[in-house]
Amino acid sequence: METGFEIFLSVAPGLETALRDEVAEASFASPRVVPGSGVAITGGWPEVWRANLVLRGAARVLVRVGAFRAMHLAQLDKRARKFDWAAVLRPDVPVRVEATCRKSRIYHDRAAAQRVERAIAETLGAPISPKAELRVMVRIEDDLCTISLDTSGEPLHRRGHKAAVGKAPMRETLAALFLRQCGFTGTEPVIDPMCGSGTFPIEAAEIAAHLPPGRDREFAFMQFAAFDAGAYADLRGAALATATTPDIVFHGYDRDAGAVQNARANAERAGVGALTAFEQQPIAELKRPDGPPGLVIVNPPYGARIGNKKLLYALHATLGQVLRERFSGWRVGIITSEGGLARATDLPFLPPGPPVAHGGLKVRLYQTGPLD
Repeated sequence: METGFEIFLSVAPGLETALRDEVAEASFASPRVVPGSGVAITGGWPEVWRANLVLRGAARVLVRVGAFRAMHLAQLDKRARKFDWAAVLRPDVPVRVEATCRKSRIYHDRAAAQRVERAIAETLGAPISPKAELRVMVRIEDDLCTISLDTSGEPLHRRGHKAAVGKAPMRETLAALFLRQCGFTGTEPVIDPMCGSGTFPIEAAEIAAHLPPGRDREFAFMQFAAFDAGAYADLRGAALATATTPDIVFHGYDRDAGAVQNARANAERAGVGALTAFEQQPIAELKRPDGPPGLVIVNPPYGARIGNKKLLYALHATLGQVLRERFSGWRVGIITSEGGLARATDLPFLPPGPPVAHGGLKVRLYQTGPLD
């Protein structure tokens, strides 16, 4: 079995270091940051399967399966026909090809994609369809043609549990990495006072219960030539065998009754209904639960979601006052695109994290140490 692929784990720019730390913690060998885009590791198909199954922060898992020089379209056509497509693709599964060309004598993306499509169709017999779920990615840079496969299919933030989402939801992959940056390891309570569809409490509960994020979904790699269903079932079984039932409840609150109802339903589908509690409640009524301190993490309205700015500044001021008065010993994390709104809380923030792309905006994590 192939053991030497370059495996690329994509992530929102600004979160590469957090993802690298997760990858190292999950015992993948020698992860290295690729600035602006993700983390690279080396491994075979079992590592590809496991990365999709267990990594909470990766957006996609791509695998580089080959490379060759191509100076012009005729050469690309010839070398693409010599490529061993049967080693990675099945003749009965449709594929689509996407190409990008940079600083190369081949400069026409669509023409390059068409040559590779024709090579796959005529040498392997696989159908070509623009709607195919399997994606072959061709990158031609400095006349070097690199062939990669998207092994995830649906983006990895789609865990397979969340049917209902609110406006501008936080993606699960981002939530997992923001929790990591706040120092959350699964051993302390988490509260989200504006929880929307429940992403932060559900993600925290899954982390605490050691539930692999991809446990209930399908992946593109299941349609590849080298997929071994038995070996993957063993891998998934081993990952699920580490699951525990922690003695912690993760709380979410929202003033919108529909959001609370959705959050509860999402938590039940994820199998963490017993570890989460969602209630309809405004910020002013937020109270510290019994037990040890933990983390308050919130993705409040901002940017395109702002509406009336004066109301939002008042909301943030109330949030800060409640946390300062009632949550001594707790840490706070706020994700926002508006530094002024974070400052309106009057909380003692550490220097903010790097800008992270989210919903067409750049957001930052503002966090505190334990509050006095």
